Amino acid sequence: MNYIPPLDLTQQYQTLEPDIRQAVTDVLASGRYINGPVVQTFEQQFAAYIGTADCIGCNSGTDALLLALRAYDIGPGDEVITTPFTFIATAEMISAVGATPVFVDIDAQTYNLDLNQVAAAITDRTKAIMPVHLFGQPVDMTRLMAIAQAHGLIVIEDCAQATGATWQGQKVGSFGHVGCFSFYPTKNLGACGDGGAVTTSDGAIAEKIRLLRNHGQPQTYCHTVVGINSRLDAIQAAILTIKLGYLDSWNAQRQAIADRYYSALSQIDGVDPPRAIAGGQAVWHQYTLRLTAKAADSDLRQAIRQQLQAQGIGSMIYYPIPLHQQPVYAALGYPAGQLPVVEQVAQQVLSLPMFPELTPAQQDHVVSGVRSALADVVTQVLKTPA
Repeated sequence: MNYIPPLDLTQQYQTLEPDIRQAVTDVLASGRYINGPVVQTFEQQFAAYIGTADCIGCNSGTDALLLALRAYDIGPGDEVITTPFTFIATAEMISAVGATPVFVDIDAQTYNLDLNQVAAAITDRTKAIMPVHLFGQPVDMTRLMAIAQAHGLIVIEDCAQATGATWQGQKVGSFGHVGCFSFYPTKNLGACGDGGAVTTSDGAIAEKIRLLRNHGQPQTYCHTVVGINSRLDAIQAAILTIKLGYLDSWNAQRQAIADRYYSALSQIDGVDPPRAIAGGQAVWHQYTLRLTAKAADSDLRQAIRQQLQAQGIGSMIYYPIPLHQQPVYAALGYPAGQLPVVEQVAQQVLSLPMFPELTPAQQDHVVSGVRSALADVVTQVLKTPA
């Protein structure tokens, strides 16, 4: 069997190539490359899809987080509660506005923020909570919003990996005060370059974000606040508009793959495959399992990855170093063991190939590869004298 990569974007493009070529050509012919009607059309359609009054396109998911934080005047002296198990952009943008990220441990099943620990992390400096719907698995937003409302806190949803995911039938990105999305090419809804968006039903916040993303100018050469240059270009908006029509079917294909993976992998000792929690509909941006075999650690994981690679199966590790243990956040003073679940999970997770075009035969090969690699590596480890 040919090599199975963790992600393959070429098949998606081949399917959509005629439509994408035409859309890009139309934008080029129009001469309207920044903002304009094509961007506005996508913003309107994406807002309707998520279920919010407004969508504001921007340059990236990272900028979406930055714009959201700035829109609520979060800055020096403020604290924002978030997860240590995510891409650095989540905490990085909290730091970028001068606020302090406060890390709370994760739930061992979903890898999302442990809501049992959030309330204890709230102080008189806490201004917001930033949940991350990691790997496409939705956070329990009913419970999180209740916590936030009880303490008068802003909720900024990091939906970068979860476009289309729902909690109790409602799309993520429509629960919090704002939702922040990434359209990086690898995402479930990915552009052919960078792109992002903020969703909200607060009209005043939407206007403030539009102002901030365009150099703080309500009209040309009149600047009322210090903003940034973070606009979604029309070519990417045109591509995203096409892909949005396919997103639900792609997510359904991901769900079918996840179901098949779970059915097979749950039969293998030493593997804890992910599964959706009651009330949530995941979109499986990544299919990330835990290696729980005896002697499971980062060395065993690397050995398993090597064996998978030898069998033509790609894999990834998201994320090997939790944010509270990153050198950039050493000054925050989190001692080893303070967040025990994430520290253990980070040593055990392994992401398997996941994309809508993954065939049943490829899925079977992945499962077979995991089974044989785990058996071989664990046997070798246990036979090796301490």
